[in-house]
Amino acid sequence: MALKLVIGNKNYSSWSMRPWIAMKAAGIAFEEILIPLYAPGSAEQILKYSPAGKVPILHDGDFAVWDSLAIVEYLAEKFPDAHLWPSDAQARARARSVSAEMHSGFQALRQHCTMNLWLPPKPRPMPDEVIANMKRIETIWAECRAQYGQGGPFLFGAQFGNADAMYAPVVARFHNYGLPVSAATKAYMDAVRATPAWREWYDAAMKETWVLQHNEPDWPLVRGVKVA
Repeated sequence: MALKLVIGNKNYSSWSMRPWIAMKAAGIAFEEILIPLYAPGSAEQILKYSPAGKVPILHDGDFAVWDSLAIVEYLAEKFPDAHLWPSDAQARARARSVSAEMHSGFQALRQHCTMNLWLPPKPRPMPDEVIANMKRIETIWAECRAQYGQGGPFLFGAQFGNADAMYAPVVARFHNYGLPVSAATKAYMDAVRATPAWREWYDAAMKETWVLQHNEPDWPLVRGVKVA
């Protein structure tokens, strides 16, 4: 039975992006079910798939897994040949550690740089705590690349894996909010943004019409155009 992945708006839903891009990059087939967030009836629709009432949700037949990190863990076990985690034990532990840090941390970045792929990229003033989050993430990426990533452009080498998927929305945030990242950080971001999986998600996001005001930092400008 085919896998089903329930997600929110591609422009705004960072948590949905994580398992979606991991599955696409790994070539794992699935049916996509998109429920626009905060639209009339959306909460009720989501509850049909998960009692937690949040996206993303993975359905494998009658079995449901929710929460992005739990989903990518499940996928790694179900599809070992996809190599979503590194094969080396220490590299795998590091990948899980940095993924968990992303999952539970960086609240300032989340608050001040909400996911918004169609936001016109430009530098925006940021409080010190956002810059501190950015620097910590840059350190994580640099250390992973230096210790485990010599074989390719991603955090753990040539294979785009779960750790890259967990940080994919951060790549979007750094890019769209014009954060002052290093050249090495930008090179990693460029590699992620060049993947076919990223481009597919991005292209679909650009075609969406749902607007969430609380995710629009330039409001009443949306996509650089004033809302009537």
